[in-house]
Amino acid sequence: IGETAAGVFYGVQTLKQLIEFDGSASKIWTGTVRDWPAMKYRGVHDDLSRGPFPTLAFQKHQLEVFAANKVNLYSPYFEHTLQYSGDPLAAPPGSSLTRAEARELAAFASHLHIMIVPEQEAFGHLHHVLQYEKYAGVAETPHGYVIAPGQPGTLPLIQSWFTQIAGDFPSPFLHIGADETFDLGTGRTKADVASRGLGPVYADFLTAIHATLEPLHRRLLFWGDVAGSDPAAIERLSKDMIAIPWIYWHQDNYDSNILPFKKAGIETWVAPGDANWRVVYPIGRTALDNIAGFVESGQRLGSTGELTTVWDDDGEGLFNQDWFGVLFGAAAGWQPGKSDGAAYQAKFGRTFYGDPTGKIDQAQRELMAATDGIDVSDETFWLDPWSKAGQAKAASMRTKISAARLHAEQAIELIETVLSTQPHVREREALQAMELGARRVDFIGMKFQLSDEMSASYARAYAMKDDKNHETETRELLYSISSMNGRCQDLRDGYSMIKDLYKSSWLAENRPYWLDNVLVRYDLQIENWQRRGDEVNALIEEWQRRKTLPTAQEAGIPPPQ
Repeated sequence: IGETAAGVFYGVQTLKQLIEFDGSASKIWTGTVRDWPAMKYRGVHDDLSRGPFPTLAFQKHQLEVFAANKVNLYSPYFEHTLQYSGDPLAAPPGSSLTRAEARELAAFASHLHIMIVPEQEAFGHLHHVLQYEKYAGVAETPHGYVIAPGQPGTLPLIQSWFTQIAGDFPSPFLHIGADETFDLGTGRTKADVASRGLGPVYADFLTAIHATLEPLHRRLLFWGDVAGSDPAAIERLSKDMIAIPWIYWHQDNYDSNILPFKKAGIETWVAPGDANWRVVYPIGRTALDNIAGFVESGQRLGSTGELTTVWDDDGEGLFNQDWFGVLFGAAAGWQPGKSDGAAYQAKFGRTFYGDPTGKIDQAQRELMAATDGIDVSDETFWLDPWSKAGQAKAASMRTKISAARLHAEQAIELIETVLSTQPHVREREALQAMELGARRVDFIGMKFQLSDEMSASYARAYAMKDDKNHETETRELLYSISSMNGRCQDLRDGYSMIKDLYKSSWLAENRPYWLDNVLVRYDLQIENWQRRGDEVNALIEEWQRRKTLPTAQEAGIPPPQ
């Protein structure tokens, strides 16, 4: 029973969660449930402009999962990947949403009681638009990323974009972005900013956008950056706009991010983060802590919405790795007070995957322990361990690598066991993406371990190169670096295997566009370790003929640490 169709719908979702399958039979828990949401708007914000662009089928699947977890707002993020009839130049073919797809998606979402509120950047983050000469007249700096206030073509361009959005996505809101406008005041607006200050120029442009879009009769959402850069400028903003302060890391208290808007009488939503950007797998502990703390502050201070953000800054992100974090955001926005991340984590495997064994929950704990132990950034995954930066990175992690690898490998085995023994488990492609994350974490550790071993082996071989009594040992040390079982080949093979797994996970959710920009990085690493192996093979052949070896420096192999 519910007062609205949405209420009945969410009651059904609760009923579904009460059904448990133990591998042989289903059972349903009985009882009386009285429930309602703590926050009016519970959303997911998904970056569709930094590389991966989902298929329409995957977006529909996202919406179905969101609805099952009582999310009622989906905000896809666009810089240049929404196709506009009046401005078709910037949207890349094969990696942008057509008008027909937009309307189909909005209609699909409405049946699930989800409104789609696209964010179209209307101030900063517009380099992929401004790189075209057509838009030179509205750019703050040549081919930069900030659109310049005060130019004749600026507001008409924004009006054109949002008029189409309003027609294709029937929601009460328009999201204009307006975050990280760091170039403002460095080009066309330099004199104005020098005269009046950055905050007033920023706030007045948002006010101008508000006036321009007023005929569309939608409330404007914007990121709450101005609270940090110039809180006094908040008073210049229209009171019917909605500010979305965002913080993606731990704070002991998040109130200061909300209060400047609350005191000015401006409605707020809060935007925590999934901690998925620039890492090979989301940092689960960071996401749980940030979401729980920020949403609690929002509820206590009267924020009406929660928007968990997913960002793909690195161009490599896979949404199938993000479910754990974003669905905690859904839970935190629904239930009152500070949500318990540990309790959520203990139930996630059964609720999301339908895994009655507890193995997926354990795999998630193992991955959280692994990502806590070492640097799992994309930068570290691609870092050459023989470089100066790579050697410094190894020194900072060396004592923690073994433990992190054991955690990651345990996660791999748990996931593989579930996939092979639980035919009824759900979201198998998400489990495969989770395994990919564990394998990438494990490979980071292995890469630095094998590099250390190669350095030590070459140093020992070089020291014995003239000792006839140790020729066999010297040969085997060199073979440990490059041969059928050599470390160079191990690293080549590791990148090659992960490349195939990554490609499969990418195509399970995304369109092919941009994939080659990631795969080429794998190809370069594969080529690098193949070449190094070949060079060491040549050294071995020379040593076998003449019993001479170059120094480690001459061979390009770093000294032992």
